[in-house]
Amino acid sequence: MLKNRLLLLAGIVFFLISCQAPKTVWNIQDYGAKGDSLTLNTAFIQTAIDECSEAGGGTVLIRDGIYVSGTVLLKDNVTLKVDEGAQLIGSDNPGDYQTIDPFTDAVGQQRGKCLIGALNAKNIAISGKGIIDGRGELFKREALAKCMRKLKLDESRLNEFVNNRPFLLRFVKSSRVTLTDISLRQPAAWTCHFFQCNDILVDGITIYSHAHKNNDGIDLDSSKDAVIKNCTIDSGDDAICFKTTSPVATQNVQVSNCRLKSDWGTIKFGTESMGDFRDISITNCYIHETRGGGIKILSVDGANIDNIKMDSIQMEKVDMPIFIRLGERLRTYRDAPKQEVGSINNVTISNVVATTWDLEESRVSPPSGIFMTGTKNHPLGAVKLENIQIYLPGRGTKEQAKVIVPEDEEKYPEFSFFGVLPSYGIMGRHMETLRISNLVIQTEAKDERLPVVMLNVQNQQVVEAKINGEQYQIQ
Repeated sequence: MLKNRLLLLAGIVFFLISCQAPKTVWNIQDYGAKGDSLTLNTAFIQTAIDECSEAGGGTVLIRDGIYVSGTVLLKDNVTLKVDEGAQLIGSDNPGDYQTIDPFTDAVGQQRGKCLIGALNAKNIAISGKGIIDGRGELFKREALAKCMRKLKLDESRLNEFVNNRPFLLRFVKSSRVTLTDISLRQPAAWTCHFFQCNDILVDGITIYSHAHKNNDGIDLDSSKDAVIKNCTIDSGDDAICFKTTSPVATQNVQVSNCRLKSDWGTIKFGTESMGDFRDISITNCYIHETRGGGIKILSVDGANIDNIKMDSIQMEKVDMPIFIRLGERLRTYRDAPKQEVGSINNVTISNVVATTWDLEESRVSPPSGIFMTGTKNHPLGAVKLENIQIYLPGRGTKEQAKVIVPEDEEKYPEFSFFGVLPSYGIMGRHMETLRISNLVIQTEAKDERLPVVMLNVQNQQVVEAKINGEQYQIQ
């Protein structure tokens, strides 16, 4: 009898302790969500997020199924976990997406919608080995028009929905943001946008983004104190892009051990560049099969770019490996006042091995290795190139060696818009200080263009350069 009473008492005590234990996991299935790829689960997921945050935080769990949703907003202290085998996919109804902090981007399109967002949140995360898929192909004009007819939506809004396509993830004015392991796929616009955020960690995520136009991978916009590492990105537009669509700087960023592929540019500063870029390092990255430039450093809207270090970068099959441009476009965003022309200074690029595309596959044919240019009134500052090896197809002509490259100070800063350069190796123009050490340029076939063209470069310091196997003095 005593033994039974003790067992009963122990059971009661265990029950009471269990009831008092804090809840740590909010399973969206408990709120009515269905992973049947048909049910719209926005409200169920948002309720789980809200209750999780109100209780002090924890994990909102998505598991076992394919869950359709419109915009959900993360709240303080919430981790959204998508388990392996589970998918969160975007709704095909454009009316299911919210706009947060709207703005107009560099190509004049309205932005602000997203599948998963956060505004003024802190200590938030997305994790798990599952998939978040924006189904961006549904936002192409014909597919979207068909869907709107099916849903009996006002078809006069078609252009509005086409021009304001949802990002996949969008974090605005938030802090302590973490993304780990998750697979991000096929947004209708940018994949992952951080605006005026700080204390960011992106580790081990995978991005595949080719469903529509403007399919950037990761955009750090007026954000600071960020680490991006161990990521694999295959994007239709820029893979990792530093932006400033406000006068607030993007600064103190470390990128390392990433594998990057793009149809436009893999590592890019700009083109939206109102605020400064400073104290940014990129190391041990592999760039491959890129239809645009490998490294693009662009200040055209007033940004002062300073203390940029890139080291140990391997490139295979890229167009122009290195493009640096200081321009005078001076576009404004978010009703901010127009900035003065900016600057580019203290840029060091070291230990780079790059191979360009063949002639038939190059956007500019024949390609060149490096193009660096300021403007007549605003030269580039100090640029240092150390241990750079670039392999090119060659086959440029004597006529191409006579090309006069336009200034185009106020135009969109894209290397391909300048056309074929008179140099196959390096062209530098309007620069204050250029330091080159151990530069190797090799062409597969003879190139009748000049190996090096320097125009209005005030201070050149060359330790060693080798062009097609011969020592070369840059003058």
